[in-house]
Amino acid sequence: MNNAIEIKNLTKKYDKLTAVSGISFEVQKNEVFGLLGENGAGKTTTLEMIEGLRKPTSGEIIVLNHNFKEGINSIKEKIGVQLQSSAYFNFLTLKEILDLFGSFYSHHLDSLELLKMVGLEDKAKSYVGNLSGGQKQRFSIVASLINDPQIVFLDEPTTGLDPLARRHTWDIISEIKKQGKTIVLTTHYMEEAEILCDRVAIMEEGKVIAIGNTHKLIERAQRPFKLNFYAQIDQNCLNDLKNLGEIENILGKSNHYEMKLKTQENLNNALRLVQKVEPESLTVGRATLEDLFIELTGKNIEE
Repeated sequence: MNNAIEIKNLTKKYDKLTAVSGISFEVQKNEVFGLLGENGAGKTTTLEMIEGLRKPTSGEIIVLNHNFKEGINSIKEKIGVQLQSSAYFNFLTLKEILDLFGSFYSHHLDSLELLKMVGLEDKAKSYVGNLSGGQKQRFSIVASLINDPQIVFLDEPTTGLDPLARRHTWDIISEIKKQGKTIVLTTHYMEEAEILCDRVAIMEEGKVIAIGNTHKLIERAQRPFKLNFYAQIDQNCLNDLKNLGEIENILGKSNHYEMKLKTQENLNNALRLVQKVEPESLTVGRATLEDLFIELTGKNIEE
């Protein structure tokens, strides 16, 4: 079997609220699979049901060929979980915490080697409370690896981190994948999903509204071509550009524009018009996951 996880008609209800509504998908072995969506879309609830932390109302969860209803103990030996927020013992060092977690499993990795993997070997005798935000996040990820899991679940692993710490975390996630592990993560960051994920599922109101390879999903955007430029243009030029695609000022800047276009022909024609006014800057690109998300949901993921 090529699938590490199979989800069939998974549903979670809380009284009258349906948090997850009959979703189905597979996660292939040794891929990074992303669940994308705004707060309340059902991402974390879905993850927690797969991890065995929440009981589904209905549906089937198969992890590494084990049905969760029958083989939950076998599954938990083979998965690692990093939650959105983690609480650790205040008076145990990082090494002591990892050694304690490792003692819960029949097989575990060396705690010092794990800390070295994320650049925290010099913090082995430190307490979690003395770590920076980025260091805490790195430690929470490495704590999920203590049992050498086949599948690693990361729930919004870079939320609240500065750009440098976020990119360091991306490197760690890439390294985990190189070890042959399967990774399932949730994220609010579209750029993060594009860089890290082989496939993604976009969720809204408890349902999966799109799923597939990251680049192939982007190709489904209604306006797959983008033009970004800074120039002074008159009303006639602006009207001509509007006939070719969707154009708007970026963040209200009067001379900074972004265009979204449906076809290569329209892109070429728009380029000719823009080049005539000698723009100060000009960038040609393609649609992003965020563009697709806005098309599918009608809103930014932060809304």
